[in-house]
Amino acid sequence: MKKYLIWIILGLLVIVGITSYNGLVSSRESVNKAWANVETQYQRRSDLIPNLVNTVKGAADFEKSTLQAVTEARAKATSIQIDPNNITPEKLAEFQRAQAQVSGALGRLLAVAENYPQLKAVQNFSDLQAQLEGTENRITESRRQYNEAAQGYNTGRSRFPRVIFASLFGFKERPYFEADKGTEKAPEVKF
Repeated sequence: MKKYLIWIILGLLVIVGITSYNGLVSSRESVNKAWANVETQYQRRSDLIPNLVNTVKGAADFEKSTLQAVTEARAKATSIQIDPNNITPEKLAEFQRAQAQVSGALGRLLAVAENYPQLKAVQNFSDLQAQLEGTENRITESRRQYNEAAQGYNTGRSRFPRVIFASLFGFKERPYFEADKGTEKAPEVKF
């Protein structure tokens, strides 16, 4: 009887191990998919920028430094590549900083564009501006979905007995997107 009990316990351990491992793999792939969606939305924004810059160049005698800042920020942001299986908080923070520079440069470009009525009258500029606004919303939603997937993965890998198998098989915790610095304070509106 003892012999069978040992085999039953070993069999149960193997089943728990396989189930835990497969659950971790499924969760990891959900995080990877969510990360790919984040990258897709940032790439969409990045692809719109040259069209916006060229439209601005063609429609107005625009400040070259503003256009150059947008182009440089885009180049820096697209040069940062992150392996979804090896995302660290440091790499994610670097990625976020580069994307924040793009957002800031685009914000300055659109703010300065307000001073050029002939530019605002160009339909292509208005269309690109609307596409950028939509893309920013998609980026926000993709980041939220990534954080949800990362939370599910991190919670699952931290629960017993999965935590044992996660450690054995190298399933590391995934970092979250965090709000950009300074966004915790609401802007002051004065009339």
